[in-house]
Amino acid sequence: MMRTRLLLTACAIALVPAAAAAATAERSSFGKMPDGTMVEAVTLSGKNGVRARIITFGATLQALEAPDRNGKVADVTLGYDDLASYIAKPNYWGQTIGRYANRIAGGKFTLDGKTYQLAQNDKANSLHGGPGGFDKAVWRITEVKDGPVASVTMKLTSPDGDQGYPGKLDVTVTYTLDDSGALGIDFHATSDRPTIVNLTNHALFDMAGEGSPYGALGQRLTIPASRYLPVDDALIPTGERRSVEGTVFDFRRGRTLHDGLRDGTDPQIVIGRGWDHNWILDKGATAEPQLAARLEDPKSGRVLEVLTTEPGVQFYSGNFLDGTMVGKKGHVYRMGDGIALEPQKFPDTPNQPAFGSARVEPGKPYRHRMVYRVSVARDEVAG
Repeated sequence: MMRTRLLLTACAIALVPAAAAAATAERSSFGKMPDGTMVEAVTLSGKNGVRARIITFGATLQALEAPDRNGKVADVTLGYDDLASYIAKPNYWGQTIGRYANRIAGGKFTLDGKTYQLAQNDKANSLHGGPGGFDKAVWRITEVKDGPVASVTMKLTSPDGDQGYPGKLDVTVTYTLDDSGALGIDFHATSDRPTIVNLTNHALFDMAGEGSPYGALGQRLTIPASRYLPVDDALIPTGERRSVEGTVFDFRRGRTLHDGLRDGTDPQIVIGRGWDHNWILDKGATAEPQLAARLEDPKSGRVLEVLTTEPGVQFYSGNFLDGTMVGKKGHVYRMGDGIALEPQKFPDTPNQPAFGSARVEPGKPYRHRMVYRVSVARDEVAG
């Protein structure tokens, strides 16, 4: 008997009653900042049971709920249940990351002959835009829509000099959800002077449902990439583009996450305390989103596909979750309880010209479209 996988894109349609003929968007309150600023939430719901909640603090994907093969719905993202926890115990789970996702070596880069010193928050490096990055800002909702595709659009203005970056940057992020279970995230940014931009979403996923007893380590990850970027002791890419062949970095045919996570014979695993590296997607940069990663939980059948127009994806295996943070429903988060799959330009690109360019200038906007597509896999027995 041969077992094959059948991917059902319209996840659990027969199992979850259709509540409406189209996706919906519902606006509500999520609390107040210490200065009294209101934080709002918008919940996007599809008729197949997939639901996403986005809050204006950090333009954050606060929850993504999806049914399993039996119709049981669970939130598959790590995070907090309340605004106070996001403020008091900040971490990167679900936020919009900018101005520059990932690390910039020494917190410095040179543009048009001028060197800029950025805020440093990862020892000497600047990480995810610095300590006052977009993940900690309250964004402004400009549009909420129901329809075949429900959506919410949020905007933010980052002033010239913000965290050390040049230029006033106007940023828009739009979350869209359709009835097939595809959550699109569209980033758009314009600047009044040359600058650098690299935006992504930093959700951490456990497709068994956040807080599950064994976390994400029993789940199967596929990354269509023949090469990855090794890093130095500061987690900055060395510049080498290394083949994944014969290493625990080879996810081309899929591998279970516990297979290689603790492989201390690979110096890169030791440096990263697990995987915290950027994969060079075989597809490169594309006009339309293409597959960057696929994560499947064999027990529940839930599948996440990550698609992007960008050339790289950072896979982070939750290495710094050490049990000191209590998340949703009182769950203690530990290493491997959730993983991040962050589509983006390569880390430290402004200091490594061989990686391409992160430059944005007036009249030439930045754009990135990514998709979190949720579905269900079933086992089919063939004779």
